[in-house]
Amino acid sequence: MEETMAKEDFLAFGKQMAEPQWFTEKRIAAWQKAAKRSLPKFEKIKYQRWPIELLRPLQAHASDLPVEKSAELTQTPADIVQFGQTTIKIELPEELQTKGVLVCDWQTALREHRALVEKYFMQALNDDENRLTLQHLAKLTSGLLIYIPKNVVLKEPLTAYFIQDATRKQDFVHHVLLIADVNSEISYLENLQTYGTEATTANVIVEVFAESGSQVHFASVDRLGKKTTAYLNRRGHLANDAKIDWSLGMMNDGNIVGDFDSDLLGAGSHAETKVIAISTGKQLQGIDTRVTNYGRHSIGHILQHGVILERSALVFNGIGHIIHGAKGADAQQESRVLMLSTKARGDANPILLIDDNEVTAGHAASVGRVDEEQLYYLMSRGLTKDVAERLVIRGFLGPVLTALPDRKVQAKLSQMIERKLVDGQKNK
Repeated sequence: MEETMAKEDFLAFGKQMAEPQWFTEKRIAAWQKAAKRSLPKFEKIKYQRWPIELLRPLQAHASDLPVEKSAELTQTPADIVQFGQTTIKIELPEELQTKGVLVCDWQTALREHRALVEKYFMQALNDDENRLTLQHLAKLTSGLLIYIPKNVVLKEPLTAYFIQDATRKQDFVHHVLLIADVNSEISYLENLQTYGTEATTANVIVEVFAESGSQVHFASVDRLGKKTTAYLNRRGHLANDAKIDWSLGMMNDGNIVGDFDSDLLGAGSHAETKVIAISTGKQLQGIDTRVTNYGRHSIGHILQHGVILERSALVFNGIGHIIHGAKGADAQQESRVLMLSTKARGDANPILLIDDNEVTAGHAASVGRVDEEQLYYLMSRGLTKDVAERLVIRGFLGPVLTALPDRKVQAKLSQMIERKLVDGQKNK
């Protein structure tokens, strides 16, 4: 049943959280607009009847973790760990703090870093773009602010774990704002997980701002739970000669809409988006990846490989759009889907929109079944069918894995792929 919130409910939440009045007012305005906006539309992704809207009350929840789980999270080898709305730890080396690197939770960002939040928050996407983004702004309860000052280079990657609290029926509404200032560089690895078994909704938005000459290596390994319905929106905003390498591992178990966009606003800007996805059971993962070339001589490449098992479905949309005036731009994409079941459904939809001359653009797409001869050959060498399938899948995903710029990310994603495949094969 749809939840109705009044202005007084937002004011009460803001007061409880000691939230600045200006941000509470943003929440109220967004909620009022949300009812008048439509859900976003993605080619061949039919999700409108999912429980994907944020209709539960806006409430503050402290973590209620068992002692052993709390201890486990504290010992997690990561710089940042958040469980639900609670920050378990943020550990930033003193050297980076001295250089002005900033990492803080969302409530601290609102109270202590208003200038950064007001300048960048929801600017990588129009904050009233659609109903889901407006609901996100209105119901946001957790998140992270990362700021890398001008000319600062992080030699070691930052690693974050964000764990959805599904021990109770509540929405997981999370925002990451990552700002790489002029000529800075950062590698960032994000892990999304679920703890608990309640049916929940997740709405996660990541905004990455790469200012002139900066470089951002963004990697994510997502495995939200089977009973989680999620909207994952990751946006890149690139200035002159900036570069973002996206490495996205979609290993989720529930129904997911992935909305991944990079806006190449500056001349010479460059975005590489690499996506690996595995769907199992009866889940649907719909992934819409877009790169828009605004700047002259900008480069936008998309590489997506996905595997489907059992009765699941996977949709890849790849959109390359070269705007008028983007002379010398390059837009390339490849989307391939491998099906290991006659009951699986897959789509790979390449879309190129070219509004100027003197540009380079191309696409490749395929949807096919596993090569039975490959399986037969491997099984004739004594391997079981399950092991043979996993080897074929690894070979299929190999071109994307080897293209990932960070070996630690490659290893992490390889482990998650193996775990997801084994779990999927158990449920046959």
